[in-house]
Amino acid sequence: MGADENAAILRRGYEAFNSGDMDTLTEVFDESAVWHSPGRSSLANDYRGREATFAYFGRLGQETGGTFRAGLQLVLADDDNRVVGIQRNTATREGKQLADDLCLVFELKDGRIIEAWEHHRDLYSWDDFWS
Repeated sequence: MGADENAAILRRGYEAFNSGDMDTLTEVFDESAVWHSPGRSSLANDYRGREATFAYFGRLGQETGGTFRAGLQLVLADDDNRVVGIQRNTATREGKQLADDLCLVFELKDGRIIEAWEHHRDLYSWDDFWS
């Protein structure tokens, strides 16, 4: 797949994530996908497999009372199956407000996400929000 197709897949994934469309997320993520969440919070981990990745997504929503949103701002893609999503996470939790700028680096294969790495602008703030 080319850059345009991969960018479209990523946009579709963001829309599905923010609307809770699990059917579309299942189409977009490979069964063996790995999601890397850095830091020292209780969420920091390498989530191996689509099921573990979706459980992580579920925690984001559950622990923020459904307020977590991944606001996609820009998509950059190449023809080597890499796509970068620049986004702003927002949420509220236990009286705290999250406004987290980050980029996610995705690797796709055959039109599905096989790996993703979170890169937060302020990882300390991200960790503090989840503590």
